[in-house]
Amino acid sequence: MAPHEDVSRLTYLGLYALQHRGQESAGIAVSSGSDIAAWVDMGLVQQVFDDRTLGLLKGTAAIGHVRYSTTGDSNLCNAQPLVAGKGDFQIALGHNGNLVNGMDIRDECLKLRLPVKGSSDSEAMTLLLQYEWEKAGGTIEETLIRVLPRFKGAFSLVLLTPDKVIGLRDPHGIRPLVLGQFDGRYIVTSETCALDIVGAKMVREVAAGEMVILTPNHYEAIQYMPPAVDRNRMCIFEYIYFARPDTYLQGELLNRARQRMGERLAAEHPVDADIVIPVPDSGTPHAIGYAVASGIPYQEGLVKNRYVGRTFINPDQRMRELKIRMKLNPLREVIAGKRVILVDDSIVRGNTSKQIIRMLKDAGAKEIHMRVASPPVYNPCLYGIDTADRDELIANVLDMDKLREFVEADSLEYLSIEGLVAATHIEKQHFCRACLDGDYPVPPDDQLELPQTRPHVRRIMAGVEGG
Repeated sequence: MAPHEDVSRLTYLGLYALQHRGQESAGIAVSSGSDIAAWVDMGLVQQVFDDRTLGLLKGTAAIGHVRYSTTGDSNLCNAQPLVAGKGDFQIALGHNGNLVNGMDIRDECLKLRLPVKGSSDSEAMTLLLQYEWEKAGGTIEETLIRVLPRFKGAFSLVLLTPDKVIGLRDPHGIRPLVLGQFDGRYIVTSETCALDIVGAKMVREVAAGEMVILTPNHYEAIQYMPPAVDRNRMCIFEYIYFARPDTYLQGELLNRARQRMGERLAAEHPVDADIVIPVPDSGTPHAIGYAVASGIPYQEGLVKNRYVGRTFINPDQRMRELKIRMKLNPLREVIAGKRVILVDDSIVRGNTSKQIIRMLKDAGAKEIHMRVASPPVYNPCLYGIDTADRDELIANVLDMDKLREFVEADSLEYLSIEGLVAATHIEKQHFCRACLDGDYPVPPDDQLELPQTRPHVRRIMAGVEGG
């Protein structure tokens, strides 16, 4: 919230820093003090916004969102922020996470004959908030306190009203949310890297079950629900892969924690080799840690083309292989004749690992020893990371020997759960590890997927002239 600042451009910069968290759609909503306007579209941040669109989004406060779908289709109806209400009650909502009772919430909206247009749990949350306010009145904070206990699962939310911004986390704190400050004004965002890009400083993390209300030059905190019994259950995949390495989580830079994962991996699974190379970029800090701990030289053996965005290619095997080659190319002079330790952050489906190993062997590698800086992924994530269905998870389908044969590695080893947790310097019970060990902090409902209800729409403009 920043009166007298170009809030839409500041939000645009913050979304740039968070682009890794979602590449399907992007949007910004702004408040003029009396009304809310929003611009959302499919694509990356730089594809959705330009000087013209940002110039139309004038206001005193703003929120933004980049989407990565886990429920609801990848189309414009589900792009966020979602805007609802009129007159005395107007909100824009951005949601990070996934409800395990999203189907129930949506069914409730349909029974109430609310105007459901998309297929996401986020829309159902927005519509239910509007309905509850229209029924009972009160402030937006009072409405949230009444409604939020009905949402089960992972939700870090940002909400914009005509006169304030609200950020909150679910009672388990599964998805991240931090509070920052610049020039006496406050910001909430998923990661500290978004604070860095606008010149803000971190104040603290928003606690599990906490709501922070931002107004000009002030914030108020409300513990709207007691934290869960086991308190914070931050998603452990944020540490392994999802969050940027230059982000701080629970007081520590992730890049350092990831290097320690590599060090632990080297201690648990040593191997004689000539060089250590990463799968860039996500495997780089882990590979550096492995090299330091093992004494085996670190090399850049794969060059990543960072100018390749999302590639919309027919999903046959040959095209998938070409997609990998568009993004990664081996350095033959580094690899040829060498015994290579290939370090990656995780293996989910296994196809990418197989193609990379084949590329390295085609480039002349003598041996490929794959080391994975996380434990095997056995279970689907229900809280906002698309780790695939259980029968698509390669570690759940093949035993270790068969998996090694599938990816065509000379050896294959994973970091243990104990080693992973030790590398974070945080106690095991404070993580959601469900994808690794099946311990779901919020038990799943029978159905999690919301059905498709509306075809793709090209562009919408809400409350702004010139659309």
